[in-house]
Amino acid sequence: MDIYDRLTSELGPRLVLRDEARLDAYARDESLLGVFPPDAAVLCESLQHVQLVLRLAAEHKVPVTPRGAGTGKTGGALPIRGGIVLSTERMQAIKSIDPGDLTAVLEPGVITGDLQTAVEAQGLFYAPDPASLSMCSMGGNVAANAGGPRAYKYGVTRDWTLGLNVVLAGGESMFMGRRTQKGVTGYDLVGAFVGSEGTFGVATEITVKLIGKPEATGLLLAVMPSAVVAGRAISALLRQGARPRAVELLDRVTLDHVRPNAPYKLPADAGAAVMVELDGDADTVATQLERHGLLFESFDAQDVLVARDDQDRERIWQTRRMASRSLTAAFKFKLSEDIVVPLSKIPEALERIYAVGGKHGLQMAAYGHAGDGNLHVNVLSHEDAKDPAVRARIDAAIDDVFRETLAMGGTLSGEHGIGIAKARYMPWEQSAGVIALQKRLKAAFDPFDLMNPGKIFPDA
Repeated sequence: MDIYDRLTSELGPRLVLRDEARLDAYARDESLLGVFPPDAAVLCESLQHVQLVLRLAAEHKVPVTPRGAGTGKTGGALPIRGGIVLSTERMQAIKSIDPGDLTAVLEPGVITGDLQTAVEAQGLFYAPDPASLSMCSMGGNVAANAGGPRAYKYGVTRDWTLGLNVVLAGGESMFMGRRTQKGVTGYDLVGAFVGSEGTFGVATEITVKLIGKPEATGLLLAVMPSAVVAGRAISALLRQGARPRAVELLDRVTLDHVRPNAPYKLPADAGAAVMVELDGDADTVATQLERHGLLFESFDAQDVLVARDDQDRERIWQTRRMASRSLTAAFKFKLSEDIVVPLSKIPEALERIYAVGGKHGLQMAAYGHAGDGNLHVNVLSHEDAKDPAVRARIDAAIDDVFRETLAMGGTLSGEHGIGIAKARYMPWEQSAGVIALQKRLKAAFDPFDLMNPGKIFPDA
């Protein structure tokens, strides 16, 4: 009996998908990097199911691609070597929320937005907020070390993950980390596991820290003459020692394509927009909003608006979250990269990005988490990317974006990860010795290279 018959015998056809039509959804993800049909997809519902899959996979030397909600942007959930897709989408229990210890314990299939809603109902707060929070799962957030707009003040998924129950290749289950708010016992294996993109194993239970929900939240929207000027204003804001929980930038190209369907209408002549969100006690938030508004006015803001209430604030955020899908709908080709540059280099980075577009005859759009230098650079074209000449220009532009990023002291990814999309660029940023050390670390977790093989490393 082969592994697929064995899995079907043990778990039943309800949980083991093998026909082509049902496997199609597991052959692709939000990266749009291709279609890679697995031999089977297993919809795990428990720790024991995950252990069974990884034990049998090790026995039969079959590759396993862990998958959450499939919202990743770099192809991390694509089964490029076939084998098994191990889905945790059905593991959706929030096992506990502890207001006394300020922790929550949950399964990997819990949707990030649902966790936030659940803890906020108890006056608590879980900060990481990826743009896809209404769809993405916590297991995927752990795999990619997801961030979001609030990362500027509160950090990314790694900063909020205290402990993990994981299953390694071969089926061994263990708890790593802690349930306390602080602890330095042994190596930080949780820190290594978070962001490993499914190449170490599968998290089956996640312990996260919480804080009290902030008393008040305020949002300022500055309409700027250009993205470069907006970048200069943001750099000045951060030099003042301000600590907003989010600083978001949208350039003119992004605004022009978001505007037609946006719930919050920005002026037609807006060259860029900056969103600054603060939280804390009500008086401090009000004072800081006024101070920040004056700073943007000193940089020739066309208008500075303050959200009147939570509904107004949410309309602005809904408009921001439309950026990616609006550009996708408008262009035949769209590829979003998530570079990070030093904070002082934000204006220069924008200038270099637009110059790359001009050089290759492509449109470029930039938006994202400017507060921590994380820009989503979009390479856009109305031409057919299947045309070899067009594709060559696109690839050359992407190469140039990364070259310019690294020349400014930046990094290839702030929150999307590497997956297959950026694997070939790893030697551009990291030395051969550093890459070799990471491979040895993977081998310690996964000696037969069965866990999400073909990801992250340039020769994979």
